[in-house]
Amino acid sequence: MKTPTGPDLWRWTATDLARAVRTRAVSARDAVGAALERMRAVNPLLNAVTVDLGDQALLAAEAVDRAVARGEALGPLAGVPVTIKQNVDQVGCATTNGVVAWKDLIAEADAPVVANWKAAGAVVIGRTNTPAFSIRWDTDNALYGPTQNPFSSGHTPGGSSGGAAAAVATGIGALAHGNDLGGSVRYPAYACGVAGLRPSFGRVPAFNATAPAERPPSTQLMSVQGPLARTVADLRLGLETLAARDPRDPWWVPAPLAGPPPRRPVRVALLDEAPAFGAARIHADVRAAVAQAARWLADAGYAVERVPTPSCARAVEIWQALQCNEIRRLMGPLIESHGDDGVRTAARFFVESTPEVTLDEYMKLLAARTQAVREWSLFLERHPLVLMPASLEPPFPRGFDVTSQARMDEALDAQRPQLLVPVLGTPAVAVPTGLGGGLPLGVQIMGPRFREDLCLDAAQVVEARAPVLTPIDPRP
Repeated sequence: MKTPTGPDLWRWTATDLARAVRTRAVSARDAVGAALERMRAVNPLLNAVTVDLGDQALLAAEAVDRAVARGEALGPLAGVPVTIKQNVDQVGCATTNGVVAWKDLIAEADAPVVANWKAAGAVVIGRTNTPAFSIRWDTDNALYGPTQNPFSSGHTPGGSSGGAAAAVATGIGALAHGNDLGGSVRYPAYACGVAGLRPSFGRVPAFNATAPAERPPSTQLMSVQGPLARTVADLRLGLETLAARDPRDPWWVPAPLAGPPPRRPVRVALLDEAPAFGAARIHADVRAAVAQAARWLADAGYAVERVPTPSCARAVEIWQALQCNEIRRLMGPLIESHGDDGVRTAARFFVESTPEVTLDEYMKLLAARTQAVREWSLFLERHPLVLMPASLEPPFPRGFDVTSQARMDEALDAQRPQLLVPVLGTPAVAVPTGLGGGLPLGVQIMGPRFREDLCLDAAQVVEARAPVLTPIDPRP
């Protein structure tokens, strides 16, 4: 691939920047400086980046340039500007998680994802916004305020990695870090018109030394770290560099990044009807986006077919029951004491959507999760990919989750495709397909555990046919 030319280095992909730095076509300082200049131009409107790390970023970039001059071996992200979500530890920074009470909780060591990207040569230019406790699909908190969707100030940028998605969509860094328990990478990517990867459980190591306690069981089993980017190729590069081993995470698995070639044609199960998810409805624009992606995949030789699948509704029910009850019993008191009005209201609506369970019922839910994983694992042997909506609605209006219990219930219904994947521990890519009513639309492609490569291959087919939406100048 030919390296692009032009002065707007903030528009370049991570893949192109890394190549240009390695070949001395571009200095790391210029690449990072351009990203910082872009950040300072657009972030006052966006509020995507909450901590400007420009001074130390320039020093790190200059160190990369010295290594280049000495002819040293460089990491695959050498000189690439990236952002880190403010809910993971980064040495010398506060792990606020959007909570006022934690504004001075300074990390003394990098979390594995930060350490891995730094080891790959990436330069961290800033920390990105998240809702308090990172449990909303809208990004707002009392500590830093709301993040704006770059396509529409009246709509959510998604959550909880809303700051990450808005930043990368507008050219603030070529890669953004996020994490995903119930769609917190994939939904912001969808809402902001970028690509987002939820890796397999066990693929990317995670640990926060600042955390007061270990996470509860289902959160441990369903939460992952993943990249957001403007291109699928950059997601692949972001994953490769995030996935290095870290002994602090006992769940990390040394699985290869690419598996054996699949049988051709690759069979893709099409999920584009609301009843398949146990949901009430699917928006016409969303269904049209999925149908378009299905045609693009079929044109590329994939065998796309509507076939019976294991129960999506049961898997979603398991996610909701486990998470609502862990929040109710463990996080709820902390949210009530330290949360802002928004997260308290949203969490209350969220918890009230699902009945309380006994300890026996909770243990049966964990056992039922294993059954769901087995059923889907067998299905994915026959159909290695599943094409489905990212959400059953276009991006939600800002503040949707604090409006009423009824609106929260509607949103949970629409987010069923987001909730299916974490229960199964499988990878999924959110990739844009275009605009509808001025808002980004896209699809989600799920594959077998540790076959991110298959998901990314298919996402690149969709990306190649879809219009380019980003980088974008934020709209007031």
